[in-house]
Amino acid sequence: MSDTQGENAALSGVTEHEVDEHATQDAPVEIAHRTGMFGSSLGGDTTGYGGLDRPIFFPGAATRPYGSYFDEIVDNLGRALGAAGETTLQDAVRRVVVDRDELTLFIDPAHLLSVVKVLRDDPALRFEMCLSVSGVHYPQETGAELHAVYEFLSITNGSRRVRLELTTADDDRHLPSIVPVYPSADWHERETWDMFGIIFDGHPALTRILMPDDWPGHPQRKDYPLGGIPVEYKGATVPPPDDRRSYR
Repeated sequence: MSDTQGENAALSGVTEHEVDEHATQDAPVEIAHRTGMFGSSLGGDTTGYGGLDRPIFFPGAATRPYGSYFDEIVDNLGRALGAAGETTLQDAVRRVVVDRDELTLFIDPAHLLSVVKVLRDDPALRFEMCLSVSGVHYPQETGAELHAVYEFLSITNGSRRVRLELTTADDDRHLPSIVPVYPSADWHERETWDMFGIIFDGHPALTRILMPDDWPGHPQRKDYPLGGIPVEYKGATVPPPDDRRSYR
């Protein structure tokens, strides 16, 4: 559940040319501009990426027809939500993205539990498995810096897949836990909390899973220091890239 995996899941880093190849896709949205490796542009960078300068695009919202079985999933989700009487498709789904032959539904956090319940229980959907919960950090996306990405698989309906994505602000960081609906998400949410600091409300035991209990910060956030962290069992430190000696 690495940051790289999360970024791929969150559909980041697409170029405008790549997105425009999809006839049903709205114009891509530029959410950031990256300069240098990991955003670093100063100091003795020995990575060879110090001159990196590129915009970061999100694919735009898709318009119908979505293609493949995607229209059927969205239609069945809307029908099932209406039948459950808890919310509607228009309220629950902020936008639909189809990119690289994958379907992503951006969900309003307030309606997440209603959505995952019908994804699991409705016979026409029946997504029995939550394969992963990962996080991504976009520091430049003001008000939606943290993304949580959920991957679902339906074995009953021919290995169909759907991705849900939610955003939350860096000064809030709260999202609902889906453990009451998908118990297998327990450790996935713990790892996302550990690495990114997203707080999953209602999780039965939201504690560290990879780092020590008293570890400061969340190591896969993009504002986390790249070096200078004491290695306690050796008493050594790894300096940040900007402090390393350049051999040029």
